Amino acid sequence: MLKSFLLLGLLLTLTQADDGELLFQGNCITCHYPNKSVSAPSMQKVRTTYKNAFSDKKDFVYYMSEWVLHPSHETAMMSDAVKKYKLMPQLAYEKEVLEEIAAYIYENDFTKNKTTTLP
Repeated sequence: MLKSFLLLGLLLTLTQADDGELLFQGNCITCHYPNKSVSAPSMQKVRTTYKNAFSDKKDFVYYMSEWVLHPSHETAMMSDAVKKYKLMPQLAYEKEVLEEIAAYIYENDFTKNKTTTLP
């Protein structure tokens, strides 16, 4: 019985991690390439900026998801990127979805990302 609960917990954890990656790959990668700034800053640059400000995962996820939910010039952490690429548009994502994506970004080292092909 204990093995069943442990297996269930492991499967739920893996499913959540996969959801964050799938959500990221299906949405964010359109503008935020892993290591190349094209129409928006690279995801590695975004991740580094947020991790430097919020080393704790809970804070990182909260502030990133809040900003993407309600982007503004006043609260932008990357004002140089806002000047260069313009303010990120407000997207119609639920807060929970943004939190899953932010958690994936926190955990993923985009300098080692070999799965995404750039245009």
